Amino acid sequence: MRVLLIEDDAILGEAVRDYVAAGGHAIDWVRTLEDAKAAVRAVKYGLVLLDLRLPDGSGIGFLKGLREEGDGTPVIILTAHDQISDRIEGLNSGADDYLVKPFNLGELSARMLAVARRYGGNPSPVIRLGDLEIGQADRRIVRDGRQIVLSGREWAVMDALLARSGAIVSKAQIEEALYAFGSEIESNTVEVYVSRVRKKLGHDTILTIRGVGYRLGMQA
Repeated sequence: MRVLLIEDDAILGEAVRDYVAAGGHAIDWVRTLEDAKAAVRAVKYGLVLLDLRLPDGSGIGFLKGLREEGDGTPVIILTAHDQISDRIEGLNSGADDYLVKPFNLGELSARMLAVARRYGGNPSPVIRLGDLEIGQADRRIVRDGRQIVLSGREWAVMDALLARSGAIVSKAQIEEALYAFGSEIESNTVEVYVSRVRKKLGHDTILTIRGVGYRLGMQA
């Protein structure tokens, strides 16, 4: 999942960025609304983590702007505002969840995956794909009682496909899931990681649609 973190606190921002990246997600971290607006114009994100108090304005205004433009990207608000009225305003403005600082990073991860499951049409924490049992929350894939281990970027490929189960996912969409800004992208990167996933999960797990992209070979 490609994540946009909008947070001006250096310590918290670095902690969230590193934790989310360690979970296998690509994450772009910006500290101002101006940079956030530029980021969402350039990239299709799977999730936005939004602070409310930013140097150049209110996160609520940014959120309302997204929704008025018809942008349905899921948004989780991260803020020190803990009044019920603040939570109501955030949710009524289009937020999908609300987490009050200070928060546990494990809880943030669980909320991120819960929101992603709802948007991806897979509300269950365990997805069955053929003879595979896939737990996105705890990053576990099991076949016949045996666990199969994927790397962070291999998980990024699977997450991109699972989020659009049954649909074709373009190479560009998978590249966005694999990398954050500033990362090197080679011409064959997607093919390399798709090949690695196939070797571990079976060659029929991911189908190549020539000239278009990829899709899951089995229905999730």
